[in-house]
Amino acid sequence: MKKFTILFFYLTCPLIYSQQNEIKKSSIETYFKALEWRLIGPFRGGRSCATTGIIGNSNVYYFGSTGGGVWKTNDKGANWLNISDGYFGGSIGVVSVANSDPNIIYVGTGEETLRGNVSPGDGVWKSEDAGKTWQYKGLKNTRHISRIRIHPKNPDVVYLAAIGDLFKPNTERGIYKSIDGGSNWKRILYPSDSAGCIDLVMDPVNPKILYATSWNIQRTPYSLSSGGRHSTIWKSMDGGDSWVDLRKNKGLPKGIWGISCIAVCPSKSDRLYAMIENESGGLFRSDDSGLSWKKMNESRDLRQRAWYFSRIYADPKNEDVVYVLNVSFHKSSDGGANFKTISNHHADNHDLWIDPDNSSRMIIGNDGGAQISENGGSTWSSLNNQPTAQFYRVTTDNAFPFRIYAAQQDNSTIRIRHRTQGNQISSRDWESTAGGESGHMAVDPNDPDIVYGGSYGGLLTRYDHRRDLERNINVWPDNPIGYGAIDQKYRFQWNFPIFFSPHDPKKLYCASNHLHVSHNEGQSWEVISPDLTKNDSSKMMASGGPITKDNTSVEYYCTIFAAAESPRVKDLLWVGSDDGLVHVSKNGGKTWNQVTPPSLPNWAMINSIEPDPFIDGGCYLAATGYKSGDYKPYLFKTEDYGKTWTKITNGISEEHFTRVLRADPKKKGLLYCGTERAMYVSWSDGKNWIPFQLNLPLVPITDLCIKDDILIAATQGRSIWTLDDLTPLRQGLPEVQAKKNFILPPKPTYRIDGSMNKKVTNAGINHPTEIMLYCFLDSIMENDTIQIFLLDQNRDTVNRFSNYPDEKSTSIELTSGSNLVLLNYRYPAAKSLDNMILWWSSLSGPKAAPGQYKIIFKSRQLFDSTVCEIKRDLSYPVTDADVKKQFDFIKNVRDKINDAHKAIYQIRDVRSQMNDVLSRVEKTTATDTLFKLKDSINIQLTKIENELYQTKNKSGQDPINFPIKLTNKLAHLIALYDSGSYPPTDQAEAYRIEASALVDVQINKFETIKSNELMLLNQLIREKAVNVIMPKKE
Repeated sequence: MKKFTILFFYLTCPLIYSQQNEIKKSSIETYFKALEWRLIGPFRGGRSCATTGIIGNSNVYYFGSTGGGVWKTNDKGANWLNISDGYFGGSIGVVSVANSDPNIIYVGTGEETLRGNVSPGDGVWKSEDAGKTWQYKGLKNTRHISRIRIHPKNPDVVYLAAIGDLFKPNTERGIYKSIDGGSNWKRILYPSDSAGCIDLVMDPVNPKILYATSWNIQRTPYSLSSGGRHSTIWKSMDGGDSWVDLRKNKGLPKGIWGISCIAVCPSKSDRLYAMIENESGGLFRSDDSGLSWKKMNESRDLRQRAWYFSRIYADPKNEDVVYVLNVSFHKSSDGGANFKTISNHHADNHDLWIDPDNSSRMIIGNDGGAQISENGGSTWSSLNNQPTAQFYRVTTDNAFPFRIYAAQQDNSTIRIRHRTQGNQISSRDWESTAGGESGHMAVDPNDPDIVYGGSYGGLLTRYDHRRDLERNINVWPDNPIGYGAIDQKYRFQWNFPIFFSPHDPKKLYCASNHLHVSHNEGQSWEVISPDLTKNDSSKMMASGGPITKDNTSVEYYCTIFAAAESPRVKDLLWVGSDDGLVHVSKNGGKTWNQVTPPSLPNWAMINSIEPDPFIDGGCYLAATGYKSGDYKPYLFKTEDYGKTWTKITNGISEEHFTRVLRADPKKKGLLYCGTERAMYVSWSDGKNWIPFQLNLPLVPITDLCIKDDILIAATQGRSIWTLDDLTPLRQGLPEVQAKKNFILPPKPTYRIDGSMNKKVTNAGINHPTEIMLYCFLDSIMENDTIQIFLLDQNRDTVNRFSNYPDEKSTSIELTSGSNLVLLNYRYPAAKSLDNMILWWSSLSGPKAAPGQYKIIFKSRQLFDSTVCEIKRDLSYPVTDADVKKQFDFIKNVRDKINDAHKAIYQIRDVRSQMNDVLSRVEKTTATDTLFKLKDSINIQLTKIENELYQTKNKSGQDPINFPIKLTNKLAHLIALYDSGSYPPTDQAEAYRIEASALVDVQINKFETIKSNELMLLNQLIREKAVNVIMPKKE
C-alpha cells in the first residue's frame, strides 16, 4: 500500500540560538508546527567570498555564502549541504579549517565584499565535529570578519582579521588572537576606529611571523570611501605581540593607500606579493620578507574596482606562480611580470584555496558561488547546485499556475514557476526575463508574457516572451556610469520602483527622484510629480575615492525607493524616498503632500510601502537606517492619509532592521514583516510582532508578496521560498481559537498533475498536488485511531485515510498539535493481478472532477466535517463539463478493468478449487466424466483468461513477444487520457466502447460456464458421492 505523507515540521525557530537569544519559544511553535516554508530555487549560486578545502581529503570542501550561511560538499562539489542551519546563517566572511584537525572549523560572519547590498555579521562560530554542531565564540560587533588563520599545530591558537562596522566608527576591529580555541579574544592590532583589517597571512615556515593589511573603509547611504592614513601593511615577528608598519619600506607607493592584500610563498617564505590600491598602485613583490619591494605589474585588469576584489595567492610549490582575483581569475608564472586569464564559470572572483600538497586542486569563490577544480582551472564543478541566490524584489504574474519574478544579484532576472507538473522545480522551469541583476519587475496584468524590468543606469526594458523580443524603454537614456547623481537629469537608483496601477492595466509607473507614468508601454513617459526627495546636493556627489571612484548608481541618493498605488482607491499614490521622505497624492500625481512620520530618523531609507487593503487612507511602511549604522527596526502605519503615524515595532529584535512589510489581503490586521535576520507576523495590526521563522533559514528577507493564499519570500542568499497556505494564520493566535481540536476548511485545490518530492536534490521542491487539510489535535494517545473520509457529491467515498489503515485506507501520520494532511483526491485504482505485467498502461482511478467535496474527520477527540473545493486546471482551454467527461471516461475504463480482473480472479479460484477437489478423487470409470468435464471447463476458462490478459508475460519486455490483451489495452487508455484535463477524443470513446464490449463477451462466456458446466460439475460430484477426504497413502 502506498505510504501517505503527512507534512509536519516542528518549528524549531533558529532564532532561539545564541545568535538571537533574545527571542523565546512560545506556544506559537506547537500551534503552527505543521506549516512549512518550501524552497522554490533557483539552484543557481550567489556570491561567495569564503572558500576552503581540507589537506589530504579531495572530496570535502566548504564555502561561505554572503547571505546563505556555510555549505559543505563530500563529493567534490557535485552536491552541497548547508551545515549552519539551526545555529546561524546570513552573511559569511571567512571559513577556516584547522590543518592539524579537520574536524575543527572557525567561521567569521559578515562578508568582506563590501558592496551596496552588504549584510553585517555577528561574530565567530566554531565547530569541533566538521560542522555537525556549532558554538558561538563572540566578537559580535566586529560586523565583518575577513580572515581567520589557525596555528598549523595547535588549533586553539587562532588569529582573526576584523574590518569592523562598515557604516560608522567602532572599536571592535583590527587583529584578534585567541589561545583557548575562541573562548577568549585579545585585540593585538588596532589601526583606528575607522580602519579595520582586511587581510591576514601566516608564514608557512614560521607561524610566529604574521602579515596583515589594514584599510580605511566606510559606506554611507550615498557614498563609498576606500582609503586613508591607516591603510597599510603590517608585520609581526612574535605571534602578534608587536607589529611594524611596512608602508614606508623601500619600493612601496607613496601617498594615500586604499585596500591592500598580501601573500607569502610557502616554497620561499621570504618572497611576498602584495596588491595595493594607490594612485601608483599595482602588484608589488618583496624577496627579503618585506624590507624592500619592487612593482611587478600595474595592469588595471589586476586592480580595477579595487575595494571589491584585491585578493592575491601564492602557489604552494612554485614561488614564481601567483594568482590574482579580480573580475577575471589571473595567473602569473614569472613572478608577477605577466599574467594570463584562467576561465571559470562566473566573473567577479573573491577567494581562493589551493591545496598545499597539490597546486592543481583548488576552490574559488565568486559572484556565482563556489567552484572546484582538480586540474588547475581547466575544468570546474557546477554552480547550478547552490540555492544561494540573492534577490532584491519579488513579484508575480497572472498566469496559471502563476510564476515568480525576481532579479538575481550578479546574474540575470528570472521568472520561475511556483509549481510544476513534475516532481520538482528544476532549471527547465525558470528562464531569464526583462531587466537586470538589481531591478524591480512588473508584469502586464493582462498578458503575463509581457514583462518590464529595470537595472542600474536607469535601464528599463520591455520583454515579450512570446516573440522573444526585447525593447529598451528608458525614461531618459543618458548613461550615467562613472558620474555622480548630481550630474543626472533624473536620479534612478539601481533598484528603482516599477509597478502597474491596480485599477488600469495600461498604466505603468516607474520612479527616479520623480514619479513617471506611461500609458503606451514605455513609448513615452510623463512626469507626474516634483522632486519627492530632500534633493540635498551634498549627498549626490561622485562616489568612491579618495583613490578610486565607483559610480554605478548603487550609491545614487535622494531617489524614490518605494512607491505604490492603493488597491482600494484609484489614483491614491504613496511614495517613499531613500533619504527619508514620504509623500501622498490623492489625485494621480496632480498634487502631493509630504507626510513623513515625525519619528522616522533623518535620512532613513523607505524600503517598502504597502497601502492598506482595508482602509482607504491606510498605509504601512518599512524603513531602515542600517547604512548609517542604525540597525533598529522602523515600521509605521497610518489610517488618515499620513496625517498621523504610529510606530509598530513591538516584539521585533533591536538589531533586526526591517526591509519589508506586507498586509494580508483577506485578513484585516494580519501583517508579515521581513527583516535582516528573521521573519515576523502580527495578528494585531502591528501592535505586537511574533517571530515566525518556522523552517526558513536565517537569511536577510529582502521582499515579500502574496498571491493565491501563498506568501513568497525573496532572500539575500537563500533564493526564493514560499509558505503555501495562509489559512492557518488567518485563523488567529492560539488564545483566539477557543477549540482545542479542530479542522480548517482547505483552500481551493487545483486539479493539476505533479507531485511533491521533499528529498529531491539540486532542485526546488514542488507544491503539493493534494488537498491540504490542516487539523489541530490537542493530544493524541498511542492507540487513538483517526479516520478521514473524502466524499463526493453523491456521498460516494473518493478516498479514506487512517493512522491505523486497513487495505482500503491510505496511511497517514499525526501528532499532538497541528498537522497538515495531504488528501489524495484520486478514486481507488483498478484491482491488479498477482505478478501482473502491463505495457504502457495504468490502473489508476480517476482524479475527482471539479466540484464541492466533503471531508469527514473521526477521532476520539473530534468528530467534524468541512467542505473543500476542487477546481480545474486553468491552463487548459476546457470547461468543467469537459473535465467531467474525462472523469467519466477514466472511471468507466477503470470499472471495466475491475470487471475483467474480478472475472480472472474468479476463474483462477474456480480452477484452483476444481484441481484441489479432483486431486483427491480416484480416477475410475465411474469418475471419468468428472475429469473430462473438469478438463473441458479448464480449457474454456484458460481461453477466457487469455483473451482478457496475456498470461504468458512474465517479464517487462515479454509483451513485445506475446501480444497484449484486453485489460492491457483498456489500461493503455488510462495511460493516454488520464493526464491533463482534456476530455477524451471521439475515437478514444469509440475504442473504449469497442474494447469494453469485447471484455463483456468474455465475461458473459464465464457467466455461462458458471451457470452451466460449473453447475453440472458440482451436481455430478454430489450425485457420485465421491470421497474427497481420504487418508494419505504411504
